[in-house]
Amino acid sequence: MNYKIEGAIRRNRMNFIIFAILWIFIAIVFVTPIAHSTFSANASGSFNLETFIETFGTAIMHPLNTLGTVLTEGAIGTYFSTLIVVTIIFSLFFFIGFFRSAPKNEFSDIEHGSSDWSQRGEQYQILSKNKGIILAENNYLPVDKRGNVNVLVVGRIWIW
Repeated sequence: MNYKIEGAIRRNRMNFIIFAILWIFIAIVFVTPIAHSTFSANASGSFNLETFIETFGTAIMHPLNTLGTVLTEGAIGTYFSTLIVVTIIFSLFFFIGFFRSAPKNEFSDIEHGSSDWSQRGEQYQILSKNKGIILAENNYLPVDKRGNVNVLVVGRIWIW
C-alpha cells in the first residue's frame, strides 16, 4: 500500500503547489465576498436575499477592498466559518483526484528493461557496472563471464 501513496505524491508534487495557490485565490476572491454578503444580509437579524445579492455583486468586483471591509466590520467569524466549509469541499475534491492518480500496481512507471527491479546494487552480482554488452543505463552484461551470455533484445532502436 505504501507504493501507492509514494507514487501519488511523486506524480502530484506540482499539484500541491497549484492547490495551495488556488486555495489562496479562492479564499480572497470568492470567500471574502460571500462572507461579507452573508454578514450584511444577516445584519437585520434574519437573512435578506436581496441584500445578499446586491452586496455580493459589488463585493465580487473589489475582493481586496471587501477583505478590508470584513476586517473592519467584524465579520471575521463569518469569514472563517465560510472559509472552513470551502476548504473542506476543496480538499475533498483534491484528495479524490490525489487517490485516483495513485499507481495501480507496484510496477507502474517503471521502465521495462531497466534495473529498477533490483535494489542496493544486487544486480551487480550478475551484471557489470563498467563494461560489456549494454543492457540499460549503467548495466552491462560482462562478456568474460562463465556460462550463457546470450542476449535477446526486445523493443526498438532509438536514434537521437
